[in-house]
Amino acid sequence: MRPPTPSLRYDTGRNVTEVQMDVSVLGLGAMGSALAGALLRAGHSTTVWNRSPGKTGTLAGDGARGAETARQAVAASDLVVVCVTDYAAANDVLDAAGDTLRGRTVVNLTTGTPDEAHDVATMLRTRGAGYLDGVAHAQPEQVGTASATLLYGGDPELFQAHAATLRALGDAVHVGADPRQAGLYDLALMGLWYEAELAFLNALALVGSSGVDAETFVPFGRTQLGYVVDALPDVAAQVRDRSYPRGPATLEEHARVLAQLGELRASRGMNSDHLAHVDRVVRRLIGAGHGGEGFTRVVEELALPLTD
Repeated sequence: MRPPTPSLRYDTGRNVTEVQMDVSVLGLGAMGSALAGALLRAGHSTTVWNRSPGKTGTLAGDGARGAETARQAVAASDLVVVCVTDYAAANDVLDAAGDTLRGRTVVNLTTGTPDEAHDVATMLRTRGAGYLDGVAHAQPEQVGTASATLLYGGDPELFQAHAATLRALGDAVHVGADPRQAGLYDLALMGLWYEAELAFLNALALVGSSGVDAETFVPFGRTQLGYVVDALPDVAAQVRDRSYPRGPATLEEHARVLAQLGELRASRGMNSDHLAHVDRVVRRLIGAGHGGEGFTRVVEELALPLTD
């Protein structure tokens, strides 16, 4: 397993000279409008276009130029930001731009999958355009503030060339040369949120089945999740090095707790399929001679099919 690709974080003082640029924003939903507004506030000459008319009024009042077609919008700027419903819509918009894409850089902030990002990057390469795929970890009202973080994947030199402009949208972080990387980070982070939230909800369901008030459990849940957060750097280093020291308990010790937790959840009528799978993985690792290693060892089994 290779070490993770280092990320590049834009540093206005050292890496890029901040200049005003012509930027076009295609897609004026809540997020697209927020992106265009942030660019205008930063002093960038901004052209805007939307598939359905009638959304340019406020932005025009703030100084944006409206375009009648996607082709016209793309032709207006060297840097083109796309933020539409999905990648199918993004493809339609870019197809409509035709040969005006040549020589321009497209920054796609449409939500999608890593494979979709790869396909768009391949298509734009054949049309002579540069491509950065991005995801915004922010609500529309946070765009353009220190609360917004935007992740970008693609050519690092292309990212550096436009980092000063992209910084107007929020903290700009380059996470890898592969354009799929930003979407991969995005879905991995969403998975982290879902599973952490589900873990807490499962804990509340378990203690609630015995009549415990949920709010009294919160301080203990916060402490337990804090242990996970504090250990993240060590866990990442173990995964990178494929070295899994004992930590707070061995796999053999974890197996006993997993069995007890599974039995308790089952007795309360709770679904324990995912937990049962982890239990089987741990027992398989113990059988293979890894019983003295730490729980992080299960990472090498997580990509296997859910069959036993």
